[in-house]
Amino acid sequence: MSAISAERERAVLDRVPKGVFVGGEWRKATGGATFAVEDPATGEALCDVADATPDDAVAALDAAHDTQASWAATPPRQRGEILRRAYELMTERADDLALLMTLEMGKPVAESKAEVTYAAEFLRWFAEEAVRIAGRWSANPSGDGRLLTMRQPVGPCLLITPWNFPTAMGTRKIGPAIAAGCTMVVKPAQLTPLSMLVLADVLREAGLPDGVLNVVPTSKAGDVMGPLFDDPRLRKVSFTGSTPVGKKLMEQASQHLLRVSMELGGNAPFLVFADADLDHAVDQAVVAKMRNMGESCVAANRFHVHESIADEFAARLAERMGAMTVGRGTEDGVHVGPLISEDQRGIVRDLVDDAVGKGAKVLTGGTDVGDRGYFYAPTVLGSVLPDADLLRNEIFGPVAPVATFADDDEAVRTANDSEFGLVAYVFTRDLTRALSVAEALEVGMLGLNRGMVSNPAAPFGGVKESGFGREGGAEGIDEYLAVKYVAVDV
Repeated sequence: MSAISAERERAVLDRVPKGVFVGGEWRKATGGATFAVEDPATGEALCDVADATPDDAVAALDAAHDTQASWAATPPRQRGEILRRAYELMTERADDLALLMTLEMGKPVAESKAEVTYAAEFLRWFAEEAVRIAGRWSANPSGDGRLLTMRQPVGPCLLITPWNFPTAMGTRKIGPAIAAGCTMVVKPAQLTPLSMLVLADVLREAGLPDGVLNVVPTSKAGDVMGPLFDDPRLRKVSFTGSTPVGKKLMEQASQHLLRVSMELGGNAPFLVFADADLDHAVDQAVVAKMRNMGESCVAANRFHVHESIADEFAARLAERMGAMTVGRGTEDGVHVGPLISEDQRGIVRDLVDDAVGKGAKVLTGGTDVGDRGYFYAPTVLGSVLPDADLLRNEIFGPVAPVATFADDDEAVRTANDSEFGLVAYVFTRDLTRALSVAEALEVGMLGLNRGMVSNPAAPFGGVKESGFGREGGAEGIDEYLAVKYVAVDV
């Protein structure tokens, strides 16, 4: 039986603004079109939201451009206090925000609430960073004059967020933009726009001036965002999503040499060496694999385990994942919600079938679950061979393939054998090995004896085709600031 009543679900949905947010006003899309937002647990529509047009996107950029000068001149303390109030509002409303996220994205309510907490922390973090924007003053080495540098907002930004963390990926971009003094147009994911629409209303209530944040939900992202890339008033693009889409956006951004931040795909290796604490490694493997049903760019995608312990590790992991309850995220006792769509479930299914066809053994799972919605059983595959597609492709689902290595060199070589380099996980009790492997791995982040790396106080981002730029930490605000140098004759 559902732990959350249908009446409460409807009440939460009814409170969501469902229009285009431009210049501080909620409005219908030009022409009045809408698109449906689906519950992935049932395949049924939750509600309709405005389907923005190119004209709406241009109107949003108009508002951002017209507000940019006054917002940049707003005292940093004032910008920080708005973020702090928004953090407090999110914290107060965490239960409703979490339920809304579960309805549109599918993850269990407990996970949604954890994301709301994580998302709010970006607002609190950047509230504190807003007053720490500094330049420098130094003597010219020749003694002739002084060197002054200052950091100023880059200007109007386009922020494009993904469906898998619909609130946190918003605050991770919006927080530093507000703190830096940038205005913005936000394009939320078509599959999960509701969390962003509510977030915009929270920021409005927190005192964010009209025009600083504008939100343009749409089912036709390429057509609607295209005019913004052609407009010289736009100065920056920040995108979280797939590498192929990121490459296309970079091509468009090159027309006006836009400042670009890209957080793209991953293929995270999870390395377990022979001396690892096996109980702890299995515990953290569940964390690294199953957060968000595996639909995360930092999810452990491939498990490379020393050949002496691989069978035991795989068996223990299969026992843990096989015991997880699959169901609608609003129900009591559910650990694993649905995948976001039938297309995504089909991708996961095909990757598992390919691995099994090439010799992998299904230790648990490997099947669809239920007769409606997009559920897939938590799956562990043993004896996965190097030619299996899921060792090279991002799975984005609850599937853990276990392969083996013979020595440290092979472990590092196999881990680095990918065009991606977002995150890796390493489990060993040998400090020398830990440091040498950490230095050798081609990634932007590493979890050493832990399965979660995301932290608002730390820089998030990758190398190679996982993108560039950093979100979070002291580095996160730098993406929204330009350096100006002034030569001073004194």
